Amino acid sequence: MEIIQVVGLGLVTTFLVLVIKEQKPVFAFLLATFVGIVIFLSLVTKVGEVIGILENLARHAKVNGLFMETVLKIIGIAYIAEFGAQVTRDAGQGSIASKIELAGKVLIMVMAIPIVTVIIETIVQILPA
Repeated sequence: MEIIQVVGLGLVTTFLVLVIKEQKPVFAFLLATFVGIVIFLSLVTKVGEVIGILENLARHAKVNGLFMETVLKIIGIAYIAEFGAQVTRDAGQGSIASKIELAGKVLIMVMAIPIVTVIIETIVQILPA
């Protein structure tokens, strides 16, 4: 049911933005950004529930908490970078949006280094000398 509300809000906002854009493009951009933030914030509780479930599963599977924390941070970086890039692209700044996406990818790569290191170390230990 929630998706119907999100899509409805998105469609109504799109219509309003198209109507307002001709007269007041700044207000149209602000309206689109505001509704985007409202939709994003409405999903925060759902994301919190998913994180709770994943942490519970990791605890039962005896997965190192550092790995789970890193994976969740990587997912957060990906979503935030994508949202920021979309808002920037909506404002007509495609080049800045590309830089936001690049920054997100670099930060994800930096965050993944400890996990990749452990995987490589584990493989080296398994292989015969």
